[in-house]
Amino acid sequence: MDSSLERYSRQMRFYGMGEAGQKKLLDSHVTLCGCGALGTVLANSLVRAGVGHVRVVDRDFIEPSNLQRQVLFDEQDITQNLPKAEAAARKLGIINSSVHVEPVVADIDRTNILELCRDADLILDGTDNFEIRYLINDVAVKLNKPWVYGGSIGSHGQTMTILPGETPCLRCVFEAAPAPGEAGTCETAGVLSPTVSIIASYQAVEALKILSGHREQINRDLIYVDIWENIQKRIKIAKLKDTVDCPCCKHRKFEWLEGEQGTQTTSLCGRNAVQVAHRRSDKLNFEDLARHLETLGEVSYNRFLLKFNVDGHEFTVFPDGRAIIKGTSDLDKARTLYAKYVGH
Repeated sequence: MDSSLERYSRQMRFYGMGEAGQKKLLDSHVTLCGCGALGTVLANSLVRAGVGHVRVVDRDFIEPSNLQRQVLFDEQDITQNLPKAEAAARKLGIINSSVHVEPVVADIDRTNILELCRDADLILDGTDNFEIRYLINDVAVKLNKPWVYGGSIGSHGQTMTILPGETPCLRCVFEAAPAPGEAGTCETAGVLSPTVSIIASYQAVEALKILSGHREQINRDLIYVDIWENIQKRIKIAKLKDTVDCPCCKHRKFEWLEGEQGTQTTSLCGRNAVQVAHRRSDKLNFEDLARHLETLGEVSYNRFLLKFNVDGHEFTVFPDGRAIIKGTSDLDKARTLYAKYVGH
């Protein structure tokens, strides 16, 4: 056995992997969309397994309430005001320095998702909202890339694997996103950490199957578990590919990618906070912005983000002009506050 593969020896002894499968993993490139609860478990599993290039994309920063379930982060990351993608990359680099972890601090939207996913062998869903999942689905079908959906809230979660052209896509199974208030959030329903770990583990093993060249082994059902109510279900969805008149995979209408659906202002899960995405052609000058804001109170910043508090709201501003405004879940109010303190 190649001595450089020794750290993966126990994984390679599994009959479904072997040295050939491990080498395929090392040559693989994954785009992980989101590095929160699901995303940190996924990133940890992929890097330890030896996936060669993991691009971690996340828009957010770390808060104390994340530490209950987001396994790559600690209190020191909060003290340093690190974005999740950057903190994850630093931790993962210590875990396995032989793989390449690429942190991308950005909001995934229709303007950048193609570029983020174009060179990936697999796309993984570590997000907490359906808007990005429909974007991932559009891009995966358009580029013919496999992806693995996962979601968890409270004590339950679900996952499914999508191979464009072979299996139903996300819109075959979930034609439309839940309307505001229809689905629970971290704030209204809470979330148990073991739920997250179980769903992300299902996603991770699907990733290993695909990347090691064993597509015949993938799960072709929708898996649903509720660990509090002791429920496990496998819902047969394979026939939907032929029976649903899907606008995405059948008619190749990419409504989310083309901007026919979606928004640039998003209420964040469990945070009493709103993200306002305001795309700029140039990067914000934090030094100038801090000088403008310092009359309002204390302002702190590093090269990743700027923070300040005003009118009972906490602002976290990123170099691309995006801001997370904590202290409101009102989208219109958040837009007004953004325009008032950051700019139009």
